[in-house]
Amino acid sequence: MKRINIALDGPAAAGKSTIAKIVAAKLSMIYVDTGAMYRAITYKYLQQNKTEDFETLIAGSELALTYDEVKGQRVILDNQDVTDYLRENDVTNHVSYVASKEPVRTFAVNKQQELAAKKGIVMDGRDIGTVVLPDADLKVYMIASVEERAIRRQKDNEERGIESTVEQLRQEIADRDHYDMNREISPLKKADDAVTLDTTGKDIETVTNEILDMVSSLA
Repeated sequence: MKRINIALDGPAAAGKSTIAKIVAAKLSMIYVDTGAMYRAITYKYLQQNKTEDFETLIAGSELALTYDEVKGQRVILDNQDVTDYLRENDVTNHVSYVASKEPVRTFAVNKQQELAAKKGIVMDGRDIGTVVLPDADLKVYMIASVEERAIRRQKDNEERGIESTVEQLRQEIADRDHYDMNREISPLKKADDAVTLDTTGKDIETVTNEILDMVSSLA
């Protein structure tokens, strides 16, 4: 199969990252977690007491994705592995705001496009098919009900030891959807040539196979 780029977009907790990792592994492609990039910058923003000087914040930032055979993909920010901090509630609750800032988006998008230049990439996010990789060979827009996404996020939080409730997460996800879809810079939306995939009520294997079938149809 020729080298291709795959773009997976959709709202929070739609299953993008989980599916992207599996699809990349099955196709011997490289997975790029764009959400982790924005979370890393958000972590730094919080460490710097919510500075509003995003130009300076970005100018002094070094960000890289590495792969550990045991732990998987790791996010290195300013020579520090920050991966284990990126799913904390405070980061989750601020990442949409930080990611909406022009200096942050420009910084991240440039890095993402560099990574995808040689193709063979599976990338997930909110503006991959519309902004980052508008020429991606396959674009999938993944959705799921707010209720199901809240339950998924609660399960993830429990596994990570993060305190939350489904009710709290349901509201946070709904609020984040509204913010992401209505921000001025790179809002969350489906690319005109993307395939919508509703993951509500579907297990990981089913969704993975549906995307692999889409890839096969490209040949």
